[in-house]
Amino acid sequence: MKKKIFSLSLVSFIFSTTAYAAEATPTVESVISAMDMMWIMIAAFLVFFMHAGFAMVETGFTRSKNALNILMKNMMTISIASILYFVVGYGLMFGNSTGGLIGTNGFLLKGHEDQVGFFAFQAMFAATCATIISGAVAERIKLSSYLLLTVLMTGLIYPVVGHWVWGGGWLAQMGFTDFAGSTVVHLTGALGAIVAVSFLGGRIGKYSNGKVNVIPGHNIPLGALGVFILWFGWFGFNAGSTLAADTSLVPHVVTTTLLAASAGVIGSALYSQFKYKRIDASLTLNGALGGLVGITAGCANVSFIGAGIIGLLAGIILVEAVAFIDQKLKLDDPVGAIAVHGICGIWGTVAVGLFAIEGGLFYGGGISLVSVQLIGVVAVILWTVASVSISLFILTRFTSIRVSREEEISGLDFAEHGSSAYESTKSIFNENMGESNGTFGVDLIKRLDGITPNKAKTKTS
Repeated sequence: MKKKIFSLSLVSFIFSTTAYAAEATPTVESVISAMDMMWIMIAAFLVFFMHAGFAMVETGFTRSKNALNILMKNMMTISIASILYFVVGYGLMFGNSTGGLIGTNGFLLKGHEDQVGFFAFQAMFAATCATIISGAVAERIKLSSYLLLTVLMTGLIYPVVGHWVWGGGWLAQMGFTDFAGSTVVHLTGALGAIVAVSFLGGRIGKYSNGKVNVIPGHNIPLGALGVFILWFGWFGFNAGSTLAADTSLVPHVVTTTLLAASAGVIGSALYSQFKYKRIDASLTLNGALGGLVGITAGCANVSFIGAGIIGLLAGIILVEAVAFIDQKLKLDDPVGAIAVHGICGIWGTVAVGLFAIEGGLFYGGGISLVSVQLIGVVAVILWTVASVSISLFILTRFTSIRVSREEEISGLDFAEHGSSAYESTKSIFNENMGESNGTFGVDLIKRLDGITPNKAKTKTS
């Protein structure tokens, strides 16, 4: 009996397997499509991981009393952006175009169900654009104000720019080239940061008595880890934008990305040595990001040598841009996001017009592509600055977007979240509050957070 059952089972298994194989025999097209989708999903995972890098960079480059607040901002950014981009952003960006200005369908992915993988990849880009603002406004913006700005960026401003360039809009029709987002993602986010920082003003103690004071970050190794994570994720950011597992294009994009980032590090290190007589750590770390932002627009369009030159110049430009923004414009950007994503984003976009193998000025293409690139940059500047300025102006008519002086001094971790990222700091503060009527404890916590106590308190301690 057992032999009969075994024989019948074996026969049925063979026939069912044969029938299934006959029905599901893969075609060349289906295999290629599956490989393309798998590559896009892997790239989406890498871009998602970049948000851990942003969180680490921002946390390391700012003070310990605001670490938890920065982590919460980054966590909320990716969550809000994903939902909002699904509801409205994707439709505005990739829906049927109206006058080349905006998409008008595809909300909630209706009618675009076959593009779910592409949506997931693009949602990560939308969140990246918004989180650029987080570092620039760190240590003094209300969490609620930042979240409203995130809604504005991911729900309207970024999708409109994306439609112009990647959604078949008017800039795309002109021939504007931004392969992975030097302008669409990075410049747009930086412009939002510029406006927000202008409304907020500098942190307490940053600009006083006509001097520009340095407020050092509390954990540069953590910031360095964030830079390495971002560099790693950027391979997915740029190479994933091929939208296909192209065996010739993907390796080219990965290589240009690697060379530009490496050259950015070297450029910022050598130039900071020349300018300040030492290799500045934070500028060198940001040099890697400057090189990455610079190559993002043309990573598929330039040669390997061109990529190295773009990255090298981005590293040099980054050093000058940080100093100019901090000391001349007096825009207090704790992590250098405006210089990295804004100035290097403009450079990378214009560099396409110079170094593109097809149509670039240095390859005999004339100035036509350079002109189109400049038009695109100016258009994005006007749209983003105007829309964010109007929105924040209206918001500030009803409420302040900045925390109170007391909250800023004590730190946003306690003010916004009632907790601390580092228990040791909290313990030291609590233990010493009982000594000398609390004077020593207050002075100690201020020293830990980079604020020099006044002379009277220093003497009593």
